[in-house]
Amino acid sequence: MRKTSSLSFNRSSYGSVKYKQRRQQQIALGVVFGLCGLLMAIPLVEAKYGRGLAQRTVACLFHKNSRQTTGYQSNKSVFSLAGLPPDRRAAELEAIANGGSGRESARARYMLASDLIQQQQGQKAAQLLEGLECNYSLLGAHAIAKRAQAYQVMGDQAKATAEWENLLKYYPDTPVALEALYALGKKKPDDWKKAIEKYPSHPRTLEMARSWLEDNPPNQRDLLLLLARYSFDQPGVSTVLDRLVSLPDTINGKPLKPIDKKDWEAIAKGYWRDRKYGQASAAYAKSEATSRNAYLMARGLELAEKPRDANQAYKKLVQDFPKAEETGKALIQIARIEPSIEAVPYLDQAIENFPDSAGEALLEKAETLKHLDNPAAARETRQLLLTKYSNSDAAAAYRWEMAQASAKAGDIQGALQWAKPILDRNPHSEQAREAGFWAGKWAIQLGQQEQAKAAFQQVIALYPYSYYAWRSAVFLGWDVGDFSTARQMSAEIVLPEERPELPTGSALVQELYQLGQEQDAWMQWQAEFQKRLEPTVDQRFTNGLLRLLAGEYLAGIEEIYSIGDKDNPSERAEYEALQKKPIYWYALYPLPYLQTIETWSQKRKVNPLLVLALMRQESRFMPTIRSRAGAVGLMQMMPPVAASIAKQIDVEEYSLENTNDNINLGVALLASDHSIFSNNSLLALASYNAGAGNVRQWVNQKPLTDPDEFVESIPFPETKDYVKQVFGNYWNYLRLYHPKVSQLVAQK
Repeated sequence: MRKTSSLSFNRSSYGSVKYKQRRQQQIALGVVFGLCGLLMAIPLVEAKYGRGLAQRTVACLFHKNSRQTTGYQSNKSVFSLAGLPPDRRAAELEAIANGGSGRESARARYMLASDLIQQQQGQKAAQLLEGLECNYSLLGAHAIAKRAQAYQVMGDQAKATAEWENLLKYYPDTPVALEALYALGKKKPDDWKKAIEKYPSHPRTLEMARSWLEDNPPNQRDLLLLLARYSFDQPGVSTVLDRLVSLPDTINGKPLKPIDKKDWEAIAKGYWRDRKYGQASAAYAKSEATSRNAYLMARGLELAEKPRDANQAYKKLVQDFPKAEETGKALIQIARIEPSIEAVPYLDQAIENFPDSAGEALLEKAETLKHLDNPAAARETRQLLLTKYSNSDAAAAYRWEMAQASAKAGDIQGALQWAKPILDRNPHSEQAREAGFWAGKWAIQLGQQEQAKAAFQQVIALYPYSYYAWRSAVFLGWDVGDFSTARQMSAEIVLPEERPELPTGSALVQELYQLGQEQDAWMQWQAEFQKRLEPTVDQRFTNGLLRLLAGEYLAGIEEIYSIGDKDNPSERAEYEALQKKPIYWYALYPLPYLQTIETWSQKRKVNPLLVLALMRQESRFMPTIRSRAGAVGLMQMMPPVAASIAKQIDVEEYSLENTNDNINLGVALLASDHSIFSNNSLLALASYNAGAGNVRQWVNQKPLTDPDEFVESIPFPETKDYVKQVFGNYWNYLRLYHPKVSQLVAQK
């Protein structure tokens, strides 16, 4: 039995060895045939995707990636870690990176390596990035670029150069290749010819154009036109435009091709952005002959304080585009420029032919008739406004004017009667949110508690982002901090788990954005975003968001705000749909420098959301910005005031352009203003803007019995607006990032 069993075992063992040998031979043959098949397929890959990608595919086949894995499974996605500071996400990222070879592991390696490069730890970053392009194809080019950056941090220029050259070899037709050209010192126009043709809007392309222009090349007109087309929305672009429009029409006696009409429109937009309205008007005159361009040409002349020329331009618009929407606006502008007696026919024409402008024309006509000593006709005109055009913004403006006049005269019932219809009939008007809040306050004065509550709830429901929504929440008894308690309020800040998806942009832009690679996402988007003269709502928003994430907070926030200026019904509908998405509000109220703000706010016992709100209003988070008055940095500190505060808190050395120093001194100044005015944040903010002396004078003139009336009575328009803006910012940070308040708002 034993022998048989032994013999049987030996036969079985021998058969197993033979089987393994055959199996290994089959595997080897399979690999050979697979390689042969792949090598035969390379021409097809090359034909479809280019030689570089084909070469990279072969290189990855022979790449040895022997990374040790742990099988770690995280309950967090890499995207959810993007919003955390590098030191707070490092351990989790490292665990995910070593946990396997899937997409999450690749994402973790990339994000962690990027953090390490920022921390000047090039060797660790290079190890994480080794071969990453082989299993993270979406970010293949970026992985090589990061590896080159890691070697640069290490000081190994030879390896860095080799990686930049690999990037050009494997990914020559990607925007990232421009980074390789730049890093390798290839700055001649011939090196960039292909890049300019394919990616004319890329920041590196535009940077090269500016560099070449310093040498006054013979093709400078082409370079200036490139900048005009793709950087007309950049600060200080008018210097480029001045140079472009001053060039002669001939070179060496040969006439140049005329500037295209679309390019003239880009030139006009650039001048308009820099508030050079006369030059903008002249450029619009040479652009495509549309009613909108004609209106902007006339409006530019008016803003350039050339009323006679503007008047003629408006009249030409009326003649050339008799039925255009802008013609109704032009007729009103003509009436405002013409002497009173001559204005009425133009207003009548607007009333008769342009329903969208009729309300504004009626209100203007009533004022004109009043100045002509015809009060009966003026009353009749206003009545027509309230009956036939009751839903117009002009009707809302008139109702609110009458409501305020009634309240000032002590007629609270009359004020309420004028204010109530604004919410119902003019909900989209500028006056609606303010009128709704005061309707609630006036109802309280009349003892109508339920009516007051309904008005406050309606303001929060319709205008949840407004200063008056915060004031309404206070009167509803919500724990949101009042003028006298905002400093001490405990502000819990909870970030969204993951960034909301961008409304547009390639998969690569989306991936970089979700990974928190703001600068790279911005660069990639700029390469993709070439049709800039007529962008969609989604494109404008994406551009603004990525712009501010890349550090251009002022320009980014301004661009997002400006989306709402569109009059086109379809674009207006797109904008209103965008407003309902959280990403829109997170973009307008970002949280830069949060750790530093929390540190100094805790030390000075000031609500960090109040500091964020003030900083957003003062500087739009631009650390080196300077005002015309000389205020510097994030908290807009005046140097003499900063010196005084520094002395008070025993700070001997500081720089107002250093973010930590500026925030420290700014929060200390805000805390000092609170101490002066018994922790009243309304008076402290007014003092921060206008000085303690002025605020004391205002309090003496109008006691703080009703803080809302006090705000409206502030004699400096800038300070009155400042107080409302900062508290509006504070409320938006509260409703976005404080869970309890966010839930209350959502219920409404």
